[in-house]
Amino acid sequence: MTTTMPRGRWIPWVFVGGFGVVVAVNAVLITAAVTTFTGTTTGGAYDRGRTYGDVLAEAERQRALGWQGAVSRQGGAVVLALRQADGSPLPADATVAGRLQRPLERRALPLHFLPAAPGGWRAAVEIPAPGAWEAVLTVTRGADRFELRERLTFP
Repeated sequence: MTTTMPRGRWIPWVFVGGFGVVVAVNAVLITAAVTTFTGTTTGGAYDRGRTYGDVLAEAERQRALGWQGAVSRQGGAVVLALRQADGSPLPADATVAGRLQRPLERRALPLHFLPAAPGGWRAAVEIPAPGAWEAVLTVTRGADRFELRERLTFP
């Protein structure tokens, strides 16, 4: 003799199973949201969007200048190498100002660059925490200005 479930007894289990699926999907989505958010936002996004033409004009001005730069890490220093459009090193009368900043934090370290070689500048820095840092540099020479950003990893 087989026993069968009385009619309608399975209906509450359908609801329990449905809620179980909802809870499982929510757990996956919450985990993905919490572990993938970079934490970076753009301050004044609306104003930046309205003046995006200025951003494009500045990029074109820098491209027409033709300077090429490379930022690297050498031991406890940040090193910058700059070349003019013809490939010659940028003269030492250019000034370099910059900072190191954490991509996900509001921490910034000022960099004080000194000429190290033709077309080269060096800034000693003590990194308080290892990991990824972004070098944000501005090079000026007379009326010319060149901006450079580079991601560096410190051990």
